[in-house]
Amino acid sequence: MTRRPYRTRTHVTVVSLLLLVLAMALGPTSSSAAAADWWTPTARPTPDSQINVTGEPFTGTDAHGEVRGFVDAHNHLMANEAFGGRLICGKPFSEAGIADALKDCPEHYPDGSLAVFDFLTKGGDGRHDPVGWPTFKDWPAHDSLTHQQNYYAWVERAWRGGQRILVNDLVTNGVICSVYFFKDRGCDEMTSIRLQAKLTYDLQAYIDRMYGGTGKGWFRIVTDSAQARQVVQQGKLAVILGVETSEPFGCKQVLDIPQCDKADIDRGLDELYALGVRSMFLCHKFDNALCGVRFDEGTLGTAINVGQFLSTGTFWKTEKCAGPQHDNPIGGAAAPGAERRLPAGVEVPAYDAQARCNVRGLTDLGEYAVRGMMKRKMMLEIDHMSVKATGRVLDLFEAASYPGVLSSHSWMDLNWTERVYRLGGFVAQYMHGSEAFTAEAARTEALRDKYGVGYGYGTDMNGVGGWPAPRGADTANPVTYPFRSVDGGSLIDRQTTGARTWDLNTDGAAHYGLVPDWIEDIRLVGGQDVVDDLFRGAESYLDTWAASERHQAGVNLAAHATATASSSEWNPFTSYAPGRAVDGARDTRWASDWSDDQWLRIDLGATHRVGRVTLDWERAYGTSYRIELSTDGTTWRTAWSTTSGDGGLDTAVFTPTPARHVRIHCLDRGTDWGYSLREAAVHSG
Repeated sequence: MTRRPYRTRTHVTVVSLLLLVLAMALGPTSSSAAAADWWTPTARPTPDSQINVTGEPFTGTDAHGEVRGFVDAHNHLMANEAFGGRLICGKPFSEAGIADALKDCPEHYPDGSLAVFDFLTKGGDGRHDPVGWPTFKDWPAHDSLTHQQNYYAWVERAWRGGQRILVNDLVTNGVICSVYFFKDRGCDEMTSIRLQAKLTYDLQAYIDRMYGGTGKGWFRIVTDSAQARQVVQQGKLAVILGVETSEPFGCKQVLDIPQCDKADIDRGLDELYALGVRSMFLCHKFDNALCGVRFDEGTLGTAINVGQFLSTGTFWKTEKCAGPQHDNPIGGAAAPGAERRLPAGVEVPAYDAQARCNVRGLTDLGEYAVRGMMKRKMMLEIDHMSVKATGRVLDLFEAASYPGVLSSHSWMDLNWTERVYRLGGFVAQYMHGSEAFTAEAARTEALRDKYGVGYGYGTDMNGVGGWPAPRGADTANPVTYPFRSVDGGSLIDRQTTGARTWDLNTDGAAHYGLVPDWIEDIRLVGGQDVVDDLFRGAESYLDTWAASERHQAGVNLAAHATATASSSEWNPFTSYAPGRAVDGARDTRWASDWSDDQWLRIDLGATHRVGRVTLDWERAYGTSYRIELSTDGTTWRTAWSTTSGDGGLDTAVFTPTPARHVRIHCLDRGTDWGYSLREAAVHSG
């Protein structure tokens, strides 16, 4: 009896241990054991890059049910396949391993003497040590624009450091491809886009295999916002496909003549959507058949202007800006290497410093493409668009209350920022150095607070842009290794690949794996608030995307309604009757007599709640006019008015009010002609 308790405890202990061993062997495992290394691959290639991050990636949502994480709204994972295949050297992955992926272009050996694009973009003579793996003596580097920065393991490190959304912009430029000395493929832009999309899916499969099969890896290509939100909640990286190219769908223009039509645009948009593309630019670097571009500056601007001429037969043309927004100054810096490509006797023109806006805006074909993207619930990138084109795009989106507008890397005039936020769009800043990034973030902080939105960055890696230089190890507040991730759950040390270890303080942002280090540098320079805004980026980006998917075209209450007017311009060949403003066709219009006080009245046929009126002016517009409402056609009240109309597409938004009759009462003209409206649309709000 005195020994029984001891034997009983021994028996229980032995049985418990046996049960524990069986449970561990047969599963399911305890949550701590199961989750301890879900982020670590079971079959990483050997040899390979180190990640140098320990700790579990955060999952789930915050106390408000919102996802967390950083957004890179602009990156080019597959740019090595662009521009003929030999401009960006190295690959983001290779089935043959890291030594094959991270090697230089053949013509860069033995000393970079033929690295033509290197010395065009970086200066000097282009000479460098071409050896990548395992020594990496000279590349990747923050100022080396032609070497791979997006090796998959470096992207993995950025994900482990807190990034949860990455936009992979499929990119190329047919003219750059055609004039570059070295290439191993053709220069058709859409062929390159298709290949880059395929390889992005191949990269997903490559990572999946490391984790045990399809769908198990951390790199997840997503095609709708709900899927993206689920991926982020799982703690993985949601990858969205975008497109940034100069001649989408073959829509270039030669001597101002479009080389595409509406059918080409529809086919192109359908194909891109089927590939999984959900955001895109309509123009980039060169004016095309869709829109004019926001210029580049200095030597690069001159070189691109030469490319513009070689592509289109025309140089950029400028005019004085109509508002506070402006395009970049072109400047007169010489670019001898590019200018030698011009035909004999042709020179890059000089530009008036006071005329900083591109004369080319959004074309009719461009407007058709914008409406096509809205129809397909795609998001439009307005960076690289001229201010004239951007203004029209924002007008179109405001008229439709469409939120799907993105500015992903600081190529939008900041004066547009509030219009983007008011629509529900998303803004990201280029990957500037921490001081410059913090300063620009501060300029728009009040707007983010006003609209309750997060912030993003656009690294533009592999995008030939240049990245943050080192601040120096002797700076007052260097990045101290190891440091904690923003969520506090991971410890991040210096990154090592092969024989090379990078330190942001002395190397700058040399490759994608240093994005977490750069964010820590921003925290040290700019404080926690700007990093908190960045950490809210994932939720804001997904909000914009989801709102675009939910968008429904509002019913135009004025379509084919009865319309009358104070007057109509007489023409023996063309009718300018009031009904032309509500017939749904932009190639017809109502035009008044040539005097100030005129009106157009629309009978909606029944009383509706009216909260938004859109006016698509022809060249003859009103500077001062009122939107008046009435239930009986006799008693009128002013719902909205302006004294600063500037033509184009105007949208008047006001408190929804019951009305059967809507009157556009024009008081002052903007031209010597009368008033001329292509279309007047009325919506409930």
